Amino acid sequence: MKAKPIVIAFIIALCALGVFFLVRSRQAPAASGEDAAPLLPAVQTGVLKRMTLHRYVTGYGVIGPEPATANAPAAGAALAAPSAGVVAGVTVVEGQAVNKGQVLMTINSSSMTAAYASQELQRQRKLYQQHNTSLKMLQDAEVQLALLEVTAPLSGTVVSMNVKPGMAVDASTVVAEVMDLHRQAVTAKIPASQAASLKPGQPVEVLARTPVTGTLAFVSPAVDPNDGTVTVWASLPAHGDISNLRPGQFLPVRIMTATHADCLAAPSESVVTDEQGRSTIALFKNGEADQTGVQTGFEENGWTEVSGAGLKPGGAVITVGGYGLPDKTRVEVLHSNG
Repeated sequence: MKAKPIVIAFIIALCALGVFFLVRSRQAPAASGEDAAPLLPAVQTGVLKRMTLHRYVTGYGVIGPEPATANAPAAGAALAAPSAGVVAGVTVVEGQAVNKGQVLMTINSSSMTAAYASQELQRQRKLYQQHNTSLKMLQDAEVQLALLEVTAPLSGTVVSMNVKPGMAVDASTVVAEVMDLHRQAVTAKIPASQAASLKPGQPVEVLARTPVTGTLAFVSPAVDPNDGTVTVWASLPAHGDISNLRPGQFLPVRIMTATHADCLAAPSESVVTDEQGRSTIALFKNGEADQTGVQTGFEENGWTEVSGAGLKPGGAVITVGGYGLPDKTRVEVLHSNG
């Protein structure tokens, strides 16, 4: 019976000893943590590079036929019925290539059919060759047939056919559209505030799935009062990826207005601009973030033109994690790009 209190006392002593060592073990890391060096802000870096950057005016444009110029007629035409009547026949289909002067459709008027007018013209031509009719009679027959036929005004492709035999038409009905798909253009409306730098001859890029580059051909001297824009159009090349473009497509465009060759550029994500328009970048020097004021210029494809004291090609700049760091803050680089 006396042994029982002794055993209980022994167990209590062991428990107390265990609690003592447990508390000591938990206090040890805390104490060592107080002596450890503080963690440094983690950053990622890139480098300054020399490159050629461009300035662009951007907008959206519609693909269509090239408009008429001093040197060439328009590359497309919407065709109206020459007179009122009923469509007698349609000789082509959409997507078909046609030659200039080819008959696309015929009309029967209330006074004459296209078939009769054609026969009468052939008869007058024969008689004229035999000197059995007058030039006026021949010309009258030509006019009568012209009023009953729709012909292609240029060689190209039928991009739309809006009628079929039996349909009634009048002189205001647009019956078909023909376009030379090798002479396409993009027409865009640019805000007047951005149009001052636009000039014919500048490169224009249509940002289709495969980009197509053309040349700015026209800049309107007038501003549209309805939306404050200036109309421009650019001719597109007759080869290469133009075949991927379709009339009526609405696509982004950009017009190159200036080029800065061999300029110093920083990754755009490294440039911070405050509400007052002041720009800075954080240079990485001797393990520290060196906040440096810069002047910015052109920006393109993730790069921004910069100039300022202490900037040189190959210099490291903080791209991620540098925002808001006080000057001369020591940092740790987790990833360096370039």
